[in-house]
Amino acid sequence: MNFIKKYFKIFIGAAVLILVIMVFFFSQRSTSLETGTLKDWQVATVDRRNSAIQILTGAEKDIEILVACVDKMATLPDSSKMAVRDAAALCYTGLQLKDNL
Repeated sequence: MNFIKKYFKIFIGAAVLILVIMVFFFSQRSTSLETGTLKDWQVATVDRRNSAIQILTGAEKDIEILVACVDKMATLPDSSKMAVRDAAALCYTGLQLKDNL
């Protein structure tokens, strides 16, 4: 009987250790949309998208246009691994070029 109790305690201890390690790694994931990918962008709320664009571009106007542009880029095939900051930079540069012409 002591043999079973001993290995049962070891099994419970190992399971708890694995659970703690898993929680640690999942908590280390980036929750910031600015450093996320377009896959994260697609599941984000509109408020988070607007604030991310404002932070990334520093722009106060044309936020809706920039959000729509990044939304469009997120729907392109094979774009889920692209960084949100890169997509926002491309859209912002395009908007600046359009304004200067």
